[in-house]
Amino acid sequence: MAYAVQWVRSLIFISAVYLSIAVVGLVLFPWAMLSRKGARAGSMAVCLFVRWAAPWMIGLRTEIRGAAPDYKCIIASKHQSFLDVFLVFSALPAGKFIMKRILMYAPVVGQYALRIGCIPVDRGKRGAAIKQMVKAVESGAATPGQLIIYPQGTRVAPGVKAPYKVGTAVLYDQLNQPCVPVATNVGLFWPKRGIYRRPGTAVVEFLDPIPPGLPRSMFLPLLEDRIETASNRLNAEARGHVAQE
Repeated sequence: MAYAVQWVRSLIFISAVYLSIAVVGLVLFPWAMLSRKGARAGSMAVCLFVRWAAPWMIGLRTEIRGAAPDYKCIIASKHQSFLDVFLVFSALPAGKFIMKRILMYAPVVGQYALRIGCIPVDRGKRGAAIKQMVKAVESGAATPGQLIIYPQGTRVAPGVKAPYKVGTAVLYDQLNQPCVPVATNVGLFWPKRGIYRRPGTAVVEFLDPIPPGLPRSMFLPLLEDRIETASNRLNAEARGHVAQE
């Protein structure tokens, strides 16, 4: 019975999230198209709505740990579900994503993404995607701020192994900026697929930055170790809390 109630609450919550995207996106659309500030304000409003609604609608609290950077850098984030997108973006003053090119064509969402400076790439075309990212940086198409990339290239469930791709290292070399690793456990509560959302505390943690200038052979293993170690710690912490309850 409790599972059924939580499932219904989850469905209502998900519907409210998508409704907020539609309403905020359409109401602020003229401002967003005229000004990057408008696009960022609309995007931030949706993120804050999700964080505000989740605790009382589905019993899911959210927590951001560590120092979110306010300077130019690369954000290399563990990606487990849609929730970490909301949390990471809400913590940054000028976040923008490396995103799948197909999202450009999503009504409203695609236009907002482009306006805040997101960089679309073709997923699955490794060489072409890397060239697109580098070209966007070199041409100045990427607006100043914190460039968010998912080193594994896709959503990966907690505890599942997936390789860290070379694209993050290429950008690290190209931009000569610090790289801030980000760990999370959100996939335990908000899975990649399905309706059910689990109550608890979903955490995103900004870790110590990796300074620029490391060789690729050192950078990628260090990045993976920091993110995976911290994410495993957050997963264990969350599971231990649930077990105590």
